[in-house]
Amino acid sequence: MHITERDSSENKKRHGEHILINMTYIAKNVDLDSGVELTRALEYWRRYFEENNIVSSLVISEGYFVQNFQGTRPAINTALEKILDEHSTIFPNVVNIKEIESRQWSGFLVKHLTSSVEDEEYALKSFSAGSDFNPYLMKSTQIESFLESIFEYDESSNFEE
Repeated sequence: MHITERDSSENKKRHGEHILINMTYIAKNVDLDSGVELTRALEYWRRYFEENNIVSSLVISEGYFVQNFQGTRPAINTALEKILDEHSTIFPNVVNIKEIESRQWSGFLVKHLTSSVEDEEYALKSFSAGSDFNPYLMKSTQIESFLESIFEYDESSNFEE
């Protein structure tokens, strides 16, 4: 028996490959190493996401992670499971998950906020609930606006769907 193109397409729909998901989580890195190990982990995830057609925006600040990733329902579920299994020390908390029509980001975007005036303006004045950056104190709408603001310039200059 041969699998027709239609059968293959219908089979994919049974697993949700035709549905795009947007998921955002926050986490705290309890391992203080943020050098070589963090760089290796970021490269690993960049390759993993690229291989699985997932796009992402990630902000790192003061040991906190704020990440949004977008892809098919099965790919996002597998990625979340992988994050939970492999990175138990970051204690990820999902703050938002929803279906979307198209991907917002291009590739694997990373921004490491520093104590520069520009970064403090984004992190502290516009979106943080206190004097220090702490995404656990932010509402999901604040977190989404925060990510959009951080990556707005980069995306508007080079993204094509």
